[in-house]
Amino acid sequence: MNTAQMQMRLKQPKPFGASRLWTELSILFRIQFALIRDSWVIVLLLATMFPLTTILFMRFFVADPTPEMMVQIIAGNMIFGVIIMGLNSIGQEISMQKHQGHFTFYASLPILKLNFVAANLLRGLMSTVPSFVLLGVIGYWIYGVNLQLSWALPFVMLLSLTSIVGLGVCIGFWSPNQQLTSMLAQLLMMVVTFLSPVMVEMNQLPKMLQWLSYLFPTTYAADALRTVLLHGWTNGVMLDCAMMLLYSCLTIFIVNRLVSWRV
Repeated sequence: MNTAQMQMRLKQPKPFGASRLWTELSILFRIQFALIRDSWVIVLLLATMFPLTTILFMRFFVADPTPEMMVQIIAGNMIFGVIIMGLNSIGQEISMQKHQGHFTFYASLPILKLNFVAANLLRGLMSTVPSFVLLGVIGYWIYGVNLQLSWALPFVMLLSLTSIVGLGVCIGFWSPNQQLTSMLAQLLMMVVTFLSPVMVEMNQLPKMLQWLSYLFPTTYAADALRTVLLHGWTNGVMLDCAMMLLYSCLTIFIVNRLVSWRV
């Protein structure tokens, strides 16, 4: 089924209830999947190239790193890959769709806005999961550090992705114009990567930046990922996961309730 056929199915009347919700979400998801199916190689390279370069640079720059430092480098670059695609690229892509009139078509369909938001969130996850896993494998191979592969790791990875991608989706839907969104997304990408505890530990930052870091979901994602790779599930990881879950729910609520997407 191509994109045009899936869009025609959305125009057909459907029964109310869980069946309708699932039908809408599955068709919208397949439309989003079709949009990135032909460019998945570029998406993977874009999401992997910069973090991989940083991993290689840190490998040659840092002499005799401790296991904790190696895990910090691996986890930080995994989060960096999510920031590039989930916050920067997805935010700009949704902004482009909004200002090119794509939302006008979707607004004319008998679909729930929540399903449209969820489909874009799933698209962001599709764009970030491959590079996230690939960077972890490459980092493990380069540094040869023993990682804790516990049951909590997939849970932490999922919340890390949804909280950061949710922020990018929120920026895209809020977008007043493409130029401002592009500048804001790129500026925020640099701030949360290098001026918050993603690549470095919290105590290495000035006090003002430490307090500012608590506003970003990347702080909790990086801390949870580092801790779970070193020690497994802890109370600190549980608190970080609670904060990431709160960010995920909050961004979806903002997009669904407070932002008008019928442009």
